[in-house]
Amino acid sequence: MKDQIVDFLREEDGATALEYALIAGLVALAIVVAVTQFGGALNTLFQRLTTAVTGATPAGGGGGGTTPP
Repeated sequence: MKDQIVDFLREEDGATALEYALIAGLVALAIVVAVTQFGGALNTLFQRLTTAVTGATPAGGGGGGTTPP
């Protein structure tokens, strides 16, 4: 019984799995923080682009071409 306990305490597989789980959790946290921080900036950028493109289009929705006589 004592040998089994000593073997269990020397085993490192559980520690390795725990380390990988902590790393995965930290990576997930970093992704959430990055998306939260840059999400607003990207939204503002796309809104500016939409405004710029919409402002460049003629009011009649014009698709180009010629005006009929």
